[in-house]
Amino acid sequence: MTDVVTAKDKEYEAEEAKKAPGDDQPMKDRVNNRSLRPLGSAFKDFMKTGWDASEPEVEPLESSKFIPERIAALGAQFPGERIVIPAGQPKVRNNDCDYMFRPDTTFAYYTGLGVDYEAGAVLVLNPTDPDSDEAKAGKTHVAELFVAPRADYHTADFFMNAHYGEYWVGPRAGLKELAAMTGLETHDIAQLPDALGKDVGAEAGAVRVRVVRDTDPQITAMVEGLRETNGFPDPDANAAADDKLKEFTSEARMTKDAYEVGEMRKAIDATKQGFDRLLENLPRALDKPRSERILEGAFNAVSREVGNAVGYDSIVASGAHAPILHWMRNTGVVRRGDMLLVDAGVEVDSLYTADITRTFPTNGKFTDFQKRLYEAVLDSQQAGFEAAKVGATYSDIHHACMRVIAERLHEWGLLPVSVEESLSPEGQQHRRWLACGVAHHLGLDVHDCAQARFEAYQGAPIRPGMIFTIEPGLYFRDNDLLIPQEYRGIGIRIEDDVLMTEHGPEWLSAGIPKQPADVEAWMADCAAKAR
Repeated sequence: MTDVVTAKDKEYEAEEAKKAPGDDQPMKDRVNNRSLRPLGSAFKDFMKTGWDASEPEVEPLESSKFIPERIAALGAQFPGERIVIPAGQPKVRNNDCDYMFRPDTTFAYYTGLGVDYEAGAVLVLNPTDPDSDEAKAGKTHVAELFVAPRADYHTADFFMNAHYGEYWVGPRAGLKELAAMTGLETHDIAQLPDALGKDVGAEAGAVRVRVVRDTDPQITAMVEGLRETNGFPDPDANAAADDKLKEFTSEARMTKDAYEVGEMRKAIDATKQGFDRLLENLPRALDKPRSERILEGAFNAVSREVGNAVGYDSIVASGAHAPILHWMRNTGVVRRGDMLLVDAGVEVDSLYTADITRTFPTNGKFTDFQKRLYEAVLDSQQAGFEAAKVGATYSDIHHACMRVIAERLHEWGLLPVSVEESLSPEGQQHRRWLACGVAHHLGLDVHDCAQARFEAYQGAPIRPGMIFTIEPGLYFRDNDLLIPQEYRGIGIRIEDDVLMTEHGPEWLSAGIPKQPADVEAWMADCAAKAR
């Protein structure tokens, strides 16, 4: 990276800014730029000349075909109201360095924009005039996307603005490009305040505003200011209204359309490639310091090569780390003879992510004891799959998985009570070794639709088009004195992604081996490729 500006540089720039024309970037927006830049008029004129003016043709995104239906469903839920959905802003990692930008999930769903489109953008659904042709045709809202114009060589921001300037960040999609990509009407972000405030009020026929409030504090503050001065002064009532919006947008994502199912298949295929790369690196990683990170790096490299990133921090947990449900430090040694638990998923450019867990014998072959534990988890997962029918609930999957786990623990003499007593609400002793849930929605978020109501999620019938995980496990901590020594320090989870169809559940991740013999063959094949 280029050097951060020094105090002397800032002093110089402040003086130069006083002399510069009005289109110069204000000093407050320049303190974190990486190097001292000339500000003279001759330089600025020179920077606007001599560039190739040709531009690539922009094609509509595949997702754009599905956006009108999503927006229509959202608008129908809130007729007469203005809906505000920000993309969000970059998050600071440290000092003047940001994390890679990822747009808010709700914004991505209703615009179809993935990867790093588009920091600071805002999608607004404006209610149609009841007397308009759109309203007579049944259209409740018109969607408008507010974005920053391109900061190309025609503008001073080209080299002045480290956030948007294409000298700094490369070519960006502006108004024209994003309109072509999304099919949405686009406007300059500078017009947003006027657009949000139009006709807002509490009187009959006026417009109420709802916002996805946790994404961009500046946009939320702007909306709150409008509400406070236009008849909606109660912040708690406003927050409750916004929560209803977030709740609906979360539940709307539960049933995937054909585009989303296709993107999930891509994510799972990419994740298989990541597991392949990880296993190819396993032989050289064994017994080396921080070898969990050697394997993490192998998987994560694939996520960047074929996708956008990992969908969540990868869990690479060997030996005693494997029973730690969210072990993400990945600093441990992968030792010969241990069990290795890997929970990882690739997020593709559309931002849909897979979520797969596999548990491997680091020697390449399960011992009889390891295989017995592993097959118990596999049987539990299969029971959950068989319980996952159209009209069933997540609770049905949960209880089916838990029954198998309780039965196996009882067979092994670990359960201090009967199976039925443990499965009773008052018992639950088996949960000592499986305290977490065993299924969740999956899509743009790894724990998708998380703002849904309980009765719309765990208690709702499973419908065709839903994608979810089934992921039972057994987690025997190394300091658990209620189990024999041979169990301690072993964690096993098997997690797959499932699509519910009209004909029943489909293992989307069936191509990633999990039967013991298939896992051993897979490991041997990957080890051979590494030699």
